[in-house]
Amino acid sequence: MRSFLPLLLSVTLVAQQPPPAASKEEPVFRSDTRLVVQQVTVKDKDGKPVEGLTAKDFAITENGVAQTVGFLDFQKLEEITPAPVLIDRVMPIPRLAHSAIAAERPLDLKYGDRRLLALYFDMSAMPPADQIRALSAAEDFIRKQMTPADLVAIMAYSGGEVLVHEDFTADRERLLSTIQTMIVGEDEDAPAAVTGGTFGQNGGEFAIFRTDRQLAALQTAAKMLGNLNEKKSLIYFASGLRLNGNDNQAQLRATINAATRAGVAFFTIDARGLVASSPMGDATRPTPGGNGAYTGAAAMGVITQLQRSQDTLWSLAEDTGGKALLDVNNLGLGIENAQKAITSYYVLGYYTSNTELDGKQRKIKITLTGGLTATLEYRESYFAGKEFKKFTTADKERQLEDAFMLGDPITEITMALEVNYFQLNSAEYFVPITIKIPGSELAIAKRGGAEQTRIDFMGEIRSGGPANNIRDYIPIKLTDATAAELANRPITIDSGFSVLPGKYKLKFLVRDAETGRIGTYETSLDIPNLRKIPSSNLAISSVVLSSQRQEMSEALYNANKDKEKSQTQQAVNPLVQDGQKLIPSVTRVFSKQKPMWVYLQAYQQNYDPDQPAPQALAAFVTFYRGNTKAFETTPVTISERVANRLNTMPIKLNFPLDALVPGEYSLQVTVLNPVNQKAAFWQAPVMVVP
Repeated sequence: MRSFLPLLLSVTLVAQQPPPAASKEEPVFRSDTRLVVQQVTVKDKDGKPVEGLTAKDFAITENGVAQTVGFLDFQKLEEITPAPVLIDRVMPIPRLAHSAIAAERPLDLKYGDRRLLALYFDMSAMPPADQIRALSAAEDFIRKQMTPADLVAIMAYSGGEVLVHEDFTADRERLLSTIQTMIVGEDEDAPAAVTGGTFGQNGGEFAIFRTDRQLAALQTAAKMLGNLNEKKSLIYFASGLRLNGNDNQAQLRATINAATRAGVAFFTIDARGLVASSPMGDATRPTPGGNGAYTGAAAMGVITQLQRSQDTLWSLAEDTGGKALLDVNNLGLGIENAQKAITSYYVLGYYTSNTELDGKQRKIKITLTGGLTATLEYRESYFAGKEFKKFTTADKERQLEDAFMLGDPITEITMALEVNYFQLNSAEYFVPITIKIPGSELAIAKRGGAEQTRIDFMGEIRSGGPANNIRDYIPIKLTDATAAELANRPITIDSGFSVLPGKYKLKFLVRDAETGRIGTYETSLDIPNLRKIPSSNLAISSVVLSSQRQEMSEALYNANKDKEKSQTQQAVNPLVQDGQKLIPSVTRVFSKQKPMWVYLQAYQQNYDPDQPAPQALAAFVTFYRGNTKAFETTPVTISERVANRLNTMPIKLNFPLDALVPGEYSLQVTVLNPVNQKAAFWQAPVMVVP
């Protein structure tokens, strides 16, 4: 069972050397001109595309105001005549991930006269059997139904991110090879995969947001495709999509709006195919109890659940101009529907006369001039862009979520992060997280005239599925005195949680809510199982290096409003002792003028009460420059221990650095048990400055 500590945040200012003077800013030139691109399909009474029209043949209005057509280009697509290609052997290729769809310039039509089909696999929403059916349908389409006019991209939602495995290409062999590299069952992000414990969040709580995550990922994919000027179709494979509550309805609208704005049509495919469920549920569900098995309520519940999971797929397709494929075993028909929906069309662009970035909806009407009659299909409205200062609360939340979903991180704010681990008991480990942001990053808001700002935080820890997450903010007043202090000191954010040993991925975002600037930090964390280390080794935690201890009452900013939770974290966090907090040096840069603090824990795990108490330990620190020993502290005897089954022994070392010459060093912490000859070593690079 996995358990979690409440995630708590605190923020303090930590002294550091003044940053170098800012260089003179380069002038920035901006234009208020806004280009609007439309894809217009013109068909005659027989349903055939009309060719040969010019810009003079179109009249366009925006909110009733006439606009001037800036450019017009006809995209002539060949009739769909599948040309099956026999490919006996597919050569493996390197797997792409965490990339993005290559964007086009505003007036560039890189994919002229081509049909753009994006195959999107929601791996988190499909069990292995459905994943196999979806991938097989895609492979069969590429082999048998793909035409010379088709370009196919392969995208997936896996591991909490939107991945682009293959950008638009006509290379069938490359597409087939990419599909074969997609591992079935690699992202089983089911609620049951995350089990909760005594400290807080559990799998049920994460399940509430599961559909939101799927829809947000789909919105991110639509925005990627929106960077292309041509007509696009996204073929969405999933095993249904079930909404839960009003928040999901809002996210559904946001996803549909994003697709409409980007000119993307969703063609949704239920990868379950034609489902024939037993009235009482299949073998994956326990036998129902109560009267529902006899009154028909249980059977109706199964049918209703299936229908509701398909309603969202139908809405996504219907509201974006696509088509849903439900209760059909031949999943390839869904791809063919998307293929047939894109015929020859015109790409029309105009520069809107309304340059206000207010985010409001604007209605578009396009007609033919000169008495021409035809049926026109086009996007009848769009949403204007919006400046950050005009964002609503929902807009700002959406901006953070979008940034979190992107595989290409936003790094407008510089930040550093340190993660440590300390063993709590035979199974759990406490993981304190320290994030450091230069205060000068927030001073920008003060220079812009703001009297206050806030730092928004979003973070997630994953191991297969979500293990824990963070969402909070810190208000900061930007008085003249505070701004001057921010310019010379970093802001440190602390948090912590409890997990089992294993490999984790961490991703954190911070945003200055006044300027809208965002910073991202991603890292991996490997927590070893200290009960399984070699018998000749001594079990120790990670090592914290610091140059400052601070009174808890001196924190300038504190995000935790719950005193009880704050006291709980302080009781568990080994970096908080006697009302003081040890501030980890995230950058590991130390001044000769200040002493260095080294903290770690040793564990002489004794699960047999009849065994003798653990022996005293010896610990010391060595500094190396290359292969030469530059400095070594006097060994310290460690005899203090915590009365628990781990026999936890805190190791606290404190020594001056004035004997060291400024420069780079390799620091080594050595812990020895002189009696049984067990030892542990830890190394890290450090920098000593004057």
